Amino acid sequence: MPSSDGQRGRPFRDHRQVIEGIVYRLRTGVAWRDLPESFGPWQTIWKRHKRFSTDGTWDKIHARLVAEADAAGAVEWNVSVD
Repeated sequence: MPSSDGQRGRPFRDHRQVIEGIVYRLRTGVAWRDLPESFGPWQTIWKRHKRFSTDGTWDKIHARLVAEADAAGAVEWNVSVD
């Protein structure tokens, strides 16, 4: 996860809390403004999701998860061509 060490301004809100808010929103389909307050301000959740989408963070997370699952033998790479 990106670090806020050495940057000026406010430190990042906890990544875990923000990612849980993003996952909650994607799972339930609610509007950003309707996120429960337990995740923090909806603007923070939206900005982090937008930032992670544009800077490639989501792609890096996905690639690492797939690599770890493949190394553990949890991924089957079957291809079917008709």
